[in-house]
Formats: sequence, structure tokens, C-alpha cells
Amino acid sequence: MSKPYADREVWFFTGSQDLYGEDTLRQVAEQSQEVARGLDSSPDVPVRIVWKPVLKDAASIRRAMLDANSDDKVLGVITWMHTFSPSKMWITGLDLLSKPLLHLHTQANVELPWDSIDFDFMNLNQAAHGDREHGYIQSRLGIARTTVVGHVSNPAVQARVGTWVRGAAGWAATHELKLARFGDNMRNVAVTEGDKTEAEIRFGVSVNTWGVNDLVAAVDAVEESAVDALVAEYEDLYDVVAELRKGGDRHESLRYAARQEAALESFLTDLGAKAFTTNFEDLGALRQLPGLAVQRLMGKGYGFGAEGDWKTAVLVRAAKVMGEGLPGGASLMEDYTYDLTPGAERILGAHMLEVCPSLTTSTPKIEVHPLGIGGKEDPVRMVFNTDPGVGVVVSLADMRDRFRLTANVVDLVEHPELPHLPVARAVWEPRPDLATSAEAWLTAGGAHHTVLSTAAGVEAFEVFATIARTELLVIDESTTRRSFADQVRWNNVYYRIAQGF
Repeated sequence: MSKPYADREVWFFTGSQDLYGEDTLRQVAEQSQEVARGLDSSPDVPVRIVWKPVLKDAASIRRAMLDANSDDKVLGVITWMHTFSPSKMWITGLDLLSKPLLHLHTQANVELPWDSIDFDFMNLNQAAHGDREHGYIQSRLGIARTTVVGHVSNPAVQARVGTWVRGAAGWAATHELKLARFGDNMRNVAVTEGDKTEAEIRFGVSVNTWGVNDLVAAVDAVEESAVDALVAEYEDLYDVVAELRKGGDRHESLRYAARQEAALESFLTDLGAKAFTTNFEDLGALRQLPGLAVQRLMGKGYGFGAEGDWKTAVLVRAAKVMGEGLPGGASLMEDYTYDLTPGAERILGAHMLEVCPSLTTSTPKIEVHPLGIGGKEDPVRMVFNTDPGVGVVVSLADMRDRFRLTANVVDLVEHPELPHLPVARAVWEPRPDLATSAEAWLTAGGAHHTVLSTAAGVEAFEVFATIARTELLVIDESTTRRSFADQVRWNNVYYRIAQGF
């Protein structure tokens, strides 16, 4: 069975001790391998689950955690205390662990064998209190982790483990991420600013700037054959309007968009970067603000932030990785304008050009229109409607003493035609309703740029935030105005104390 993260692993550690004798420890090993195989064979678990020998003492636990830390294939580790594993043995190993941790609270059997149960069975199957001992030491050490409870044959358990894997994959992606900013952020905008050093400490991402003229030189260096190949691909995959097709009056605009795509991808590949930003105020000698090129690169998995917004570019890349193999997609998004019809309130989201086609199963149109901002040639872009379904919009903001993720669960809906709006767009009804959602978002200080994800859901972002020890405020069907305002106030106190003065 092919796994979306086929080149990665999660290691499965089982805890016990020498007290029980060889026969019991043999059964622990056999049964824990069955549990690991149950997870590995699940289609909801998108990575190989690799069983490791049973851990029975502090030295082997320490070595296991150090080995996991040093293996780049390892996304994280799962621990399960099949028997009772005294938690003082785990202190050094857990304290050294730098990979994400899932504590699986399970047991080998589903039902109890009521008519045959004896104390040998009780000695073997002690997770009910063995995992409580393990949970204690994790809490005592302040270990950030996800806890999943239930038998591995339960689809809900498999799904939760799979979601944790996706959050861990997003965490790994940001720690491997190089992000290239072409120019600075939009002048006088506050929320797109941020502490790049703290971002590298917290998320592992390396954010640096290159001059726009470096990109201009790359555009000028693109071979005509590369442009020809991309243009042919556009005409094959998309509904390209006649004026942009070969022989059309504005075909050169499409060729320049292709030249930008080839240059950007080549430039980023040479840097080893998987995310980038542009800014309409800082285009140098570029003839167009990149639109089609950005959309295409997001479609290939790159993170992107408009107007120099590197924090949103990080989120888009993380969402791309967390949603790998799932239906739907992820894109830069912006709450643009409202429909305030009583009882039918909804939000129209879009951006100037840059919305990723992974959000639609329809065939996008490629068109060219004036931008009215930036003072350059009319840019080429894809135009489409986002598919209906459940999604989540998430922002990342620098609150001075910490980063804050704000997430809103939304329902993307069908909407009237927009014949005069020449950009890709999404229309959604935010949960629990527009008024509560918007008030909560403003109370949180959530950014106006977001990632809209229709693949990875809010649960994956919760895992990501837990691993990163980063604040996450969720707005969903259970949110009320008062409870959300209280949570923001409580969080302000908690995170100030938790991170020190």
C-alpha cells in the first residue's frame, strides 16, 4: 500500500520492565508488533509505522530516543505501555526527545475474556494503569504530546493517529523549509511584519531576502524552449482564452507568465527553497506581478505569501504537506468582502491574483486583465470557483511575545456567477456564524492573509500547534462571543507565564 509520506517513518516504542519474566516479555513483543501492524496497515495512517524492540530500562530508552532524534526519516514516535513501565526509567529519554510524540493508550485485546481471565492475563495487560504512570511523567516533564485512546482496530483511533502524523509532517516541513522573499513586505502594513529569528527558533524555518533584480535576471535567462513547453502545457491543461493562445493578440503576455514560472521554479530549486513571497510594490524590472506563475507553483506544493507575507507562506507550505494525499488543497486566501443578507451571511474570499488551483476540480480559465495596482503590465492569472465543502482558514500573527495561530472552520458554498470578477475566488459561511466568527477573529488579532485548507483540517493544525508549543485559537460551531474573549484573556496570562518574563 502506497503511503503519502513513503520516505518517512514513525517509530513504535513499547514500554515494559524485566520484572515479569521472559514468557510475559515475549508476549509483550508479539502483541505490540500486532498493534504496530494494525496502524501500519490502516489507509488513514499516511506513513510507515516501524516497530522497535520493547524498552525495559533507562539506558535503552535513552538510546532509542537519541536514535529517533538523529534519523531524518523519523517524523515522530509513538509510545505505549503494554505492562507497567516505571516512569523514572523514561525521564532521561523523554527529556532528550526532540521529535513529536504520540502517547497511544490502548491494549492488545478489545473485549475482556471474562470466563478465563486470571492474574497471568492481568500481569500481561496492564496498560490501563501503565499508561497512567507514563502520562504522569510526561506531564511532570511538560512534554508536548498528543494522546489517543482506544483499540487500534477502531477507525476513529486510526484516523486520529493519521491526523497526528500529518501534523508531525507539517512540523518536519517547516523545520526543513527555506523561504525566499523577493523584496520586503508591503509598506506600512503591520501584520505581515514579524520576528524571523523567533520563527526559526519556534518553527525551524529559514527566512531570507533576495533582491527582485536577482529574479529579473533569472527571468531574462529562461530559454525559449522552456517557455514553449510551459505554454503548450497551459493550453493542454486549462481553458486559455483566445487572445492568449498562440496567434492571439496577447500571446506574448502568456509567454512572459510562463517565463516567470520557469525562472521562479529554477531559482527556488537552486536555493533549496519550498516557499516564497512577492510584493506588487517591489517588482523592479519585472513586467508583470507574477500571478499564473505563483498559482502554478502553489499547485506544485510551494508555500506562498503575497505582499511579503512570509508567515502565511510558511502556513501554506505546512498545509500542503499536511494535506498530502487527501482530496482538496491549500492556498493563500484573504477575506475580501461580505454578503450581509440577514440569515444568509457569507464571505467572499480572493486575492489580487494568487489563489491555488488545488482548491478546485474544475478546469480553470487563463485570462489577462488589468490589475489597477502596481503600475505594471496586465498580469495573467487563472480564474475559477473553489469547490464546495468543509475547510479551515488559518492565520499566523506575531503578537510580540509569541506567535498566534487563529483558525476558523468554514463551509464553502455554491454561489451566484461572478462574470465581472477576474480572479479565482471562494465563498464560505464561517462557523458558528459570520458575526460571531468575525468578532472572534478581530478579538484574536488574526491576520487578513490566511491559508485556506480543504485537505488538512483544523485537527492537523491543532497537532502542529501542540508540537510547536504555539498558541492556537479555534473558532468553530461551539464558539461564543463571551467564551472566546475569555479564552484570549486567559491565554495572554498563560503564555506570558509559560514563556517567562
